[in-house]
Amino acid sequence: MMIHRILTPERTLDGVHGASKKKILEFIAERISSDVPEINAKELFEALVARERLGTTGLGEGVAIPHCRCKACPSPIGLFIRLAEPVDFDSVDRKPVDLVFALIVPEGENQEHLEILKALAERFHSTTLLEKIRSASATELLYQFIAGDD
Repeated sequence: MMIHRILTPERTLDGVHGASKKKILEFIAERISSDVPEINAKELFEALVARERLGTTGLGEGVAIPHCRCKACPSPIGLFIRLAEPVDFDSVDRKPVDLVFALIVPEGENQEHLEILKALAERFHSTTLLEKIRSASATELLYQFIAGDD
């Protein structure tokens, strides 16, 4: 699974302020809706919140991968955020999150959804990659590190 198929440089953001998990999920919904107008921001936000109620998407080590299915989503969509300051995301290791990769997939794409989530979890399990992302000096570098093949 090539991350560059679902993530664009325009959906790779740095220095985003989010006071809470809820605010971050709202930001994700609004940003994706503005980029893909057929997706309703309010409905997307509600779907993200509903998914979080099933269990946290905070993987640990400061990484979260909030995700959900969306009827209006034409194809899998990724959005990456490096937060200005870490936020409590109810992560499994109880550490605050500073790196967020949101994944939105079409409603019927169960297998692809799972494959993308697995690839993202494996990618963000790399201590080396996390160090590169956290020390990147520009948004372009963030995108290259995340979408790259290393």
